Order: sequence, then structure tokens, then C-alpha cells
Amino acid sequence: MSVKEIIDRCEVLFEDIDFTAAREWKAAKPGRKVVGYLPIYVPSEIIHAAGMLPLGVLGGGSDLEVIHGDAYYQSYICRIPRSTVELGVTKRLDFVDGMLFPSTCDVIRNLSGVWKLMFPEVYTRYFDTPQNYKKEIGGEFYKNDLRELLEGLEEMGGVKVTDDDLRASIEVYNERRQWVEKVYQFRRDQPWKTPSSEIYLLMRAGEVIPPEEHIQLMKDYLAAVELEERRMKDNTRVVLNGSFCEQPPLGLIKSIELAGCYIVDDDYIMANRMITTDIATEGDPLENIAYAFLTDSMPFPSKFEPSEEEKGLYLADYVRKAGAEGVIFAAASFCDPALLDQPLLHHVLDDQKIPYIAFQFAENSGQMQPIREQAGTFADSIKLWSAA
Repeated sequence: MSVKEIIDRCEVLFEDIDFTAAREWKAAKPGRKVVGYLPIYVPSEIIHAAGMLPLGVLGGGSDLEVIHGDAYYQSYICRIPRSTVELGVTKRLDFVDGMLFPSTCDVIRNLSGVWKLMFPEVYTRYFDTPQNYKKEIGGEFYKNDLRELLEGLEEMGGVKVTDDDLRASIEVYNERRQWVEKVYQFRRDQPWKTPSSEIYLLMRAGEVIPPEEHIQLMKDYLAAVELEERRMKDNTRVVLNGSFCEQPPLGLIKSIELAGCYIVDDDYIMANRMITTDIATEGDPLENIAYAFLTDSMPFPSKFEPSEEEKGLYLADYVRKAGAEGVIFAAASFCDPALLDQPLLHHVLDDQKIPYIAFQFAENSGQMQPIREQAGTFADSIKLWSAA
């Protein structure tokens, strides 16, 4: 397959807010179940081990007109809960058997309750993560939380999940994480060959298809881009931060790239790369999943960080690892976790003399010219400073 064929397929999946691919997967075999989850992170290994499809529900995107969703939420919060409600009310999620709402913020916590009231026949769970990272405290809490999730899925699906089932799924997701990292590393090394608009679509595709298919898609993409001749430009290398939950419109990513930036790292679609190493397959699989989150998960605004570590140092590390020259903060409007974190992150970047710029978006933002102008001015100023 050519790069264009692969990305065209990914774009079709991205634009399809009726989730046709997931519907077809479910219809292909009697008894199949689909479990949706909102952005950030849930242990998809457990859903997969139960024979179910983990389905990333990342909002309604730029083309969904939100009418009913506005009746459930006030206007001064982010858009993703309103567009998710709209997806539910308009029956675009009527095939989903379960919904998980990760521990992100009060808005998503409340959305889990709204969902229970709206769709009482759907297995709905607010999925919490530990705020104490000692294995004997937070680890035990999280392991019990995972066990409760597993038992709920078993009851909902009428299945029994063995430890071997869990280990097999852990191996699948370990391989997927390895290939996600290979894609990100390739972009860090050769961003002119792997535009972030393509990487974004490739990662979004992984939210609506089985992980095995996503692995093959990433393999095909990297093999295809190796053969592509794409011209290197004198663009500014930047890290994007703040879009860990509500996802940006594709036009925003393209606008930043058109402004003369190579995006060499980001926090988009963190579910694909939250755990940074392989999860062990020997021993208790639930304990292994729990401990991997405690010791090897990416930092993000909703995650507790020990007080002895200065919050935000991770971002400066990402800049260095990616060979970036600056940071673009692109947070969703009214995203409390991201926006409350920004002053702390600014402080770290100021101390380490890393330039940055900040703006906000909504998943349905339409006017990209101001963002393109800001990003272009930022990129030009970095080139001028470095030349001086």
C-alpha cells in the first residue's frame, strides 16, 4: 500500500462519526461486544482479553452539530462532553455495550453519571486511577479497581477471562506500544517524511479498529514512507502540549505545519502510549498492569506527581529528547487540568530558556488563520533568535 492509500483509509475512519468499522466488527460474529472509552487511558488489555473491542470515543469532531448535548451541560466547559452526549442521543453509539469514563476531571466524572441516567441498559463505569503511587497502597487500590472492571465485563459479556487470556492481550498491546514508539521515533528523526497530520490520523485509526489491525497499519505506513521522496524544509521543531483529552480538529495540526513547524512530539491520543514500557507477562497479570501504570506511565495534567519532583520537568525532557526548539501549548478551551498546569509548565520552560507560545481551541474550531499566524510568528522568531 502507498502512503496515500493508508492515510486515505485512516481519514475515512477519522471522519466516520457513525463508527462503521466498529459496527462491522461487532456484526461479523454473534455475541461480540464493544466497550467505548473517553480519551486519556483505560487498560484496553482487559477489554481485549474479554473478547471485546475497545473503542475510543474522542468527541464528535468538527462536523457534528451539537443540539441536544447543550441541554445537558453549561456553556463554560469544554465541548467534548456535549458532543459525546450528542453522539449518544443521535444513536451513533447505540451499538456500544459499555462505556468507561477515565479519571480526567469533574466534567468527565459527571458525564459518567449522565450516561447512566440516559442509557441505563449500557454498562457504565467511572474508571478511577490511584493518586498514591506506593505499591502497597495505590498499587493495591488499582489492582482491586482492575479486578472490579474485569468482573463487570465478564458479567456484561457472559464470559470468563483467564490469566492466560490477559497475558495474551498484554503481549498484543506491548507490540502495539512498540510500533507506536517506532512511528513517533521515525517522526522525531525525519519529520519531513512523516507529517503530524498523517501521524495523527494513523493514531486515531487505532482507536476504532482492533489492535492487531492497527499494528499492521503502522507497519505498512513506516514501510511506505521509507520509499517516499519528501523534501526537507527549514522548519522549526516544536513539541505540542495540552491536547491530552479533547482532540484538536485536523485543520489545526495542518495549520501549525503550514506555518513552518515540524511537530516532533505531542500529547495527542495518549491512550496509545500512556504506558511507556512493555508490561510483564509473568506472574499476576492484573498486578502487572497496575504496577506498570504506577512506574511507567506518561505524566499528564490529571496524573498525580510526587511533591519532591518539580512538576513540568518532564516537558523540558521531551523537548530535549525530540531535539525540539520550542513548545506550543494548544489546550482545549475550558480544559481545567491543562490550563491550570500551564503556569507551572511556563515556569519550568522559562528557567530552562525554552521558548513557547499558547493558544486554545475547541474540537469544532473552524477559523485557523489566527492560529497559523501565531504559529508562524513563533517559528520565525525562533529562527531569528537562534541565528542571533
